[in-house]
Amino acid sequence: MNPQSLMLSCFGIHALGQDKAFATGGLIELFGRAGVGEDAVRSTLTRMVGRGLLERHRVGRKTYFGITPRAASVLQDGHDRVWHTGAVNRAWDGTWTLVGFSLPEAWRRERHDLRSRLVWGGFGLLQNGLWVAPGAVDVPALVEGLGLDGHLNVFRGAAATGPTDARAVLESAFDIEAIAKGYRAFLERWSGPRPAPETDGDLARQLLLHTDWLELVRTDPHLPAEHLPEDWPAAGAEELFRTLARRYEAPAREEAGLLLDAIAVP
Repeated sequence: MNPQSLMLSCFGIHALGQDKAFATGGLIELFGRAGVGEDAVRSTLTRMVGRGLLERHRVGRKTYFGITPRAASVLQDGHDRVWHTGAVNRAWDGTWTLVGFSLPEAWRRERHDLRSRLVWGGFGLLQNGLWVAPGAVDVPALVEGLGLDGHLNVFRGAAATGPTDARAVLESAFDIEAIAKGYRAFLERWSGPRPAPETDGDLARQLLLHTDWLELVRTDPHLPAEHLPEDWPAAGAEELFRTLARRYEAPAREEAGLLLDAIAVP
């Protein structure tokens, strides 16, 4: 797994809302248990500081890392998706949000950033230049900071019956089979008496579990269940995730208290 994704999971579970910063040494030991080497941990921490996701705190000879307000916002959004939004959309009201845009050909970075935000917001490419997501999406909040508002056209409404079938829209705009395969792979990895890769302790296992699940949630556009195949695997995968998350929670918290050298930060 991507070391930055693992690091975000670590801080999301053990620091979000708790005003904590962790010493480098404890993070290196934890990530070693999850199969990530010391050099990768140190370079990941440095990059995340450079990206405004972590900030350093020096206490004597030790360096501690805590989350920034920007990281807290990202982590809270992930927490809400995992624990509140859920993996199965049973409450679709039949409406769609549509986004159209046209950017100069030279704006490759801006186009990439905009597309990444749209995918994160649950949009799929319906046809050239037109993105669609089921339900109401707060597009201004989704693209905030990109400086592209003047290049976007945003609409919300219901499709005309007859020529526009909801299932056909979903199949055109989203790779439904790829999403399903992700959930099935999760079920295969984490089922059984000793699920997941071999790790040293429940703290590392918790870290891998949450990171794996959040990667799925990040790429799942939360499509309406009524228009998906009957054997849609998201519900079973979510039940498994929650069962394992509860199993690991208490021992992982105890282990983190012993392993992660923490200080309080304002």
